[in-house]
Amino acid sequence: MLAVDVRGRGLSDRAPDPMTYTPDVYARDVLALMDQAGIERAVLLGTSMGGLITMALAAIRPRAIAAAILNDVGPEVAAEGLARIAAYAGQPVEIGDWSDAAAYVQRTNGAAFPHYGPADWDAFARRVFRQQPDGEIVLDYDPDISAPIRAAGAKALVPNLWPWFRRLAKKRPTLLIRGATSDLLSPAIAEKMRKAAPDMAFAEIPGVGHAPMLDEPEAKAAIFEFLAGLD
Repeated sequence: MLAVDVRGRGLSDRAPDPMTYTPDVYARDVLALMDQAGIERAVLLGTSMGGLITMALAAIRPRAIAAAILNDVGPEVAAEGLARIAAYAGQPVEIGDWSDAAAYVQRTNGAAFPHYGPADWDAFARRVFRQQPDGEIVLDYDPDISAPIRAAGAKALVPNLWPWFRRLAKKRPTLLIRGATSDLLSPAIAEKMRKAAPDMAFAEIPGVGHAPMLDEPEAKAAIFEFLAGLD
């Protein structure tokens, strides 16, 4: 299993040109990684933007995808959810200590995980922030990742990736996972996807929004059942 930090995030370098923070560029980065590792085909599991990258891969090199799992994302996204993310992504934030970091992720994600307690938010914060050698706690991504969204303006709120999705789901096993209270993948969009791809497996995870962490029992069961059915 490979867990990818795409450019500008985590242990990967920041891009010299922030306008390259787009799904098609991310997809080509993933293909370069697969080529370097000698991987011809893989099962792709993409959460949120990772799902957009997976759909982009289907448009660029469909033979590289043996099967796909899309976690709370589709070829169309609800404007409400994207506007929420755009409101804080790439914005500066001052964090004094880890309790501040936990409060920040609770403030920006609390509606999606109403069952989380203090320990959960602390663990969440340590996935999103990192501590610098001088002790400063900073977001673990390039603040300029939102540059393409800012440049696109209102057009960024209504992306149309249906041709990518249809190519992805038409000829390979696909599983769609949705958080029951997600504001990014609405029930209407999920239903439209299921009509466009009748053979696609589907699981809705109760009590969570965008995006399921995939440690939920329902999510794990759906993923393991899906993987067990692959050739």
